[in-house]
Amino acid sequence: MDLSEKVLNLKTLIVEDNSVFRKMLKEKLQLLFPAMVIYEAAEGSEALQEVDTLKPELIFMDIRLPGESGIQLTQKIKTKYPNTKIIFLTSHDSPEYREAAIRSGGVCYVPKDSLDYMQLEKLVRSFIE
Repeated sequence: MDLSEKVLNLKTLIVEDNSVFRKMLKEKLQLLFPAMVIYEAAEGSEALQEVDTLKPELIFMDIRLPGESGIQLTQKIKTKYPNTKIIFLTSHDSPEYREAAIRSGGVCYVPKDSLDYMQLEKLVRSFIE
């Protein structure tokens, strides 16, 4: 299976309450990986429903969400779907959040203000190659 086939089969979920950032991230991912299937959720219960229904392989997770935190959601998701890769994208870049995110099962922690196209492409490719 070549890279384009892997991307085509890669189901991705963006869990982000900021609709502007969520749409921007989706657009960037679609530009970089036109065949990627991308779903969205704005809060915790919606995200859990999407995960159970779609079983995405890759999730971009915000830390602060309405209802419950991305860290709590990640723990729930990883308990049920341990192979799901979760990348934290957050405006809250602190050592405490970073440590809690990784401890909860996240594979990567990226401050939103430092995210660029090259880094985003490299991150996704690292999970599919």
